[in-house]
Amino acid sequence: MTESTPDVRPALFAGVACYVIWGLSPLVYQPMGAAGADAWEIMGHRAVWGVIWAAGLVLLAGQSAGVRRALTDWRTLGWLMLSTVMIAINWALFIWAVNHGHTLETSLGYYLNPLLNMAFGAWLFRERISRAGLFAIALAAVGVALQAVALGRLPLISLTLAVSFAIYGVIRKQVKAEAQTGLFIECLLMAPLGLAWLVWLHLNGAGHFGTTPNATFWLLMAGPITVGPLVLFAWAARRLPLSMVGFLQFIAPTLSFIIGVAQGETFTWLRGVSFGFIWLGAGVFLWAALTQARAARAVLRARTGPI
Repeated sequence: MTESTPDVRPALFAGVACYVIWGLSPLVYQPMGAAGADAWEIMGHRAVWGVIWAAGLVLLAGQSAGVRRALTDWRTLGWLMLSTVMIAINWALFIWAVNHGHTLETSLGYYLNPLLNMAFGAWLFRERISRAGLFAIALAAVGVALQAVALGRLPLISLTLAVSFAIYGVIRKQVKAEAQTGLFIECLLMAPLGLAWLVWLHLNGAGHFGTTPNATFWLLMAGPITVGPLVLFAWAARRLPLSMVGFLQFIAPTLSFIIGVAQGETFTWLRGVSFGFIWLGAGVFLWAALTQARAARAVLRARTGPI
């Protein structure tokens, strides 16, 4: 490292840690399900404990003023209400899927997500897609079609996860709020419903928090597993090249894929071929991103001279 070159290793570590946590998160939600909690009870705990953790991080980051601005700006609050709906759909479906033997389908959804982001960028923001990008999207489309044949139905879990998270990203692109601020407000909007649901469950003897130390521990983990990775991501994304972030984002679905296979989910040769097309599309996406990043650095060097 030279004096003029920032050390990206801490940011790289944070980025890797973020996606590893997201990739291993089925191993956190599955014990909650094994303790008896369904997806909606787990969602209630994510909202309640998440808002407490997110509030602490907002205070640590000194973003209280940003929260006040967001809550009093009806345009910003409206966008965050929409993003809350999208992330709630995404979270609830993911939790249900990993507790019902569909971890492989969640993996497929998050492999598709960056390719869908590229398509949405072209459609909504007139961003140019290279030929390599179009080829990557085409490969992913073939992979989805083969997955539908292998499953005997559309991979609705995968598609819903990918679309809901892509729409969430588009909405958050419109919001003038820091990541921690936005997450806090999203959890704040979910918290009243989540708390009401948890209270109703406990009043009717159907809640699982406090029933056993094991159930209580895992449900308490809903807070840090919700907030922690996002904080790591927000910190890393500001310090790493976009091409590197694009590469790291495939860590999470790869780990989830390994979990699904290791847990004995059905994996036929046709599903293997479908994932092969998805992986090939992801590889083309990464190659195009790295090529573009190298070209941008070359142009910058030509304009500014050697650093």
